[in-house]
Amino acid sequence: MPSIGHVALGLCGRRFYERAVTPRWVALSSAIVWSGVALLPDADVIAFSLGIPYGAPWGHRGATHSLCFAAVFGLVAALVARWARLPVLRTALVAAAVVASHGIADAFTDGGLGSALLWPFSNARFFAPWTPIPVAPIGRRFVSPPGLRVMAVEAVIFAPFFLYGLWPRRISGPRAARSASRSARDPRPPARP
Repeated sequence: MPSIGHVALGLCGRRFYERAVTPRWVALSSAIVWSGVALLPDADVIAFSLGIPYGAPWGHRGATHSLCFAAVFGLVAALVARWARLPVLRTALVAAAVVASHGIADAFTDGGLGSALLWPFSNARFFAPWTPIPVAPIGRRFVSPPGLRVMAVEAVIFAPFFLYGLWPRRISGPRAARSASRSARDPRPPARP
């Protein structure tokens, strides 16, 4: 699966994680971080250059696509969150869910060897009962006509996730009240950019 769908799922994780409206630059950097978290399991493509076969436990869609790997990453995210004074439990759970979404989403593709979701307990690779996502070419072939077709299909399939992940939050609560009172005190129209 190309990165389009994984990025959409990472953006959904960011939206769920951030419960309040954030400044644009913070939202952008957070979107980049959560998208990177969603793409992390595909770091296993380095296995090809190391001579590790696709079907090996540490091959592509192997251990890094497992639910166990997602849980371990969640624990690491909890340690980082504690150090950075972020909400520990929420960070751990959302990080684990975003990483787990990668292997699960790959199981919905129509090619490859499947995802090793139950590694280290089993090296079996799994596909979902329904596989609507075409598998993407790996490497440079990713930017070929078949790769671009797969990206277009994914953009359509994951459009609802992109909408949720990128839809702006409405200001509510005390911040909205401050904004409204500020507008009432200053009758000038807002400056045009």
